[in-house]
Amino acid sequence: MTESPVALITGGGSGIGAAVARRLLDAGHRVAVTGRGEERLRGFADELGNSQGLLTMTGDAADYGDVRAAVDRTLKEFGRLDTVVANAGTATHDSVADGDPAGWTEMVLTNVLGPALLVRASVDALKETRGRIVLIGSVAGFVPTPGNIYGATKWAVTGLAENTRRQVTEWGIGVTLVAPGRVETSFWDGYGSLPPGRLLTADQLADSVVWAVRQPEGVDVNTVVVRPVGQPN
Repeated sequence: MTESPVALITGGGSGIGAAVARRLLDAGHRVAVTGRGEERLRGFADELGNSQGLLTMTGDAADYGDVRAAVDRTLKEFGRLDTVVANAGTATHDSVADGDPAGWTEMVLTNVLGPALLVRASVDALKETRGRIVLIGSVAGFVPTPGNIYGATKWAVTGLAENTRRQVTEWGIGVTLVAPGRVETSFWDGYGSLPPGRLLTADQLADSVVWAVRQPEGVDVNTVVVRPVGQPN
């Protein structure tokens, strides 16, 4: 058990992050997840029977002290770190021309600064294991949508993934950007309903993340764009 790989997932108590955690646990990994809601994390741990291979920690993905503490505790509890998944994210569902700026700061800090902080906090541990960084982006980070500030944050994540890869590849660390299209998660709560048409499930998207994580040594899959069939944009 002490030699099994270890993953740290931000925003891992629900949605895509929780689905990735379940898949990795099923694959024999030990998994640490962070989130801002202690009750949600407790419920997730209870759902999984408080597995010995699961560590939950409250913290803000946009606060370097919290992110650093999560990495340190993961290393203390599990002895190594093989994968980090920057999954925490938020959306205001408004536009640059008529939206409410009050919510933009938190969105930019969580979606853009958060992944960068996770890379910074984990890179030394990942050098030791020649591990992998996974950034959860979005199709919105490739396809412009009128006025979409959330999309702009995901364009930043797209750039961060390649910038990071160019630096860390010489240390044996892989970097994968996973950019989902429409996924059936709480992301859509702000709209009041799910969009029309077919959506991916969180479990389907998690399969793509785990596939990237489990690539053979020396193989670096860098960009995975995953849409439901029928999504044109």
